Amino acid sequence: MQLVRIGDKVINPERIYRMVDRMLELRAQGHSQQEVAEILDVDRTLISRLESVGEMRKGKKIALVGFPVKNGPELTQMAQAEGVDFILLMSDQERLDFARSQNGIEVLNQVMRLIARARECDAVIFIGSDQRLKMVEALVGPHVIGIEIGRSPMSEDVYVDPDRVRSLIRSLQG
Repeated sequence: MQLVRIGDKVINPERIYRMVDRMLELRAQGHSQQEVAEILDVDRTLISRLESVGEMRKGKKIALVGFPVKNGPELTQMAQAEGVDFILLMSDQERLDFARSQNGIEVLNQVMRLIARARECDAVIFIGSDQRLKMVEALVGPHVIGIEIGRSPMSEDVYVDPDRVRSLIRSLQG
């Protein structure tokens, strides 16, 4: 444990980190700032100010989903930096591994959970083939923005320009 001395006070940074983690956990669960302040025995304005310091953006929840993508890690890193809420990018091999690693019921349940998560978002950027794009639009709804990368059936990964996706994300963020 590393302590920090400030004048005549000795500060435990780990305690501060734990409190902030707990505060964010409670806020993410839907508690109001006032409720969290009462639970943690702190002033509500502290919570408000900490949220302001850490706020990356307001507005729409955005998902980025796609396959078969050659540069998934690069796109994931970019999307995380842009504050995208839900990211699911797979290469063709990852997609096949996903399907083969589970039985049919497990795959169906996983797919249903993923669709539910995407539907919770205000906008879904989908990267995929022409046929997959139509399917995703039918399943997820009109808030799908498609980036078509080829015609079905696709079996090779496609490099997707991160600047193009970043520009789309930023336009959705307003």
